[in-house]
Amino acid sequence: MKAKNLVVAAVAAFGCVFTSAALAHAKLEASMPQANAVVTPAPTQVRLQFNEQVELPFSKVKLIDEKGAVVEPSKKVLDAANPKILVATVPALHSGAYRVQWSTVTRDGHKVKGEFAFRVK
Repeated sequence: MKAKNLVVAAVAAFGCVFTSAALAHAKLEASMPQANAVVTPAPTQVRLQFNEQVELPFSKVKLIDEKGAVVEPSKKVLDAANPKILVATVPALHSGAYRVQWSTVTRDGHKVKGEFAFRVK
């Protein structure tokens, strides 16, 4: 009986460790421009790097300027060299503050979203 209980406990512990890793959601690891950066010249792209691959058809990126106007990217792709990087091509940006709002769905089907700000000098 003791050996059986030990095996059951080992299997349960193993399952808990690997289940928690599988249930983790994508997290934004880096961005270009970086959060709270002051950049010059204005960026032509917003690059969002996640800790895991995201689903392009379910990914959204938009910029909101300091007047509240929405700036929609003209194109959105996954980086060919690294599918964990979402690249949004943006039109010419004028000087001022911008907020980047993003949302995506991870391969496990979970929706994640966030936002950060930067300024064009």
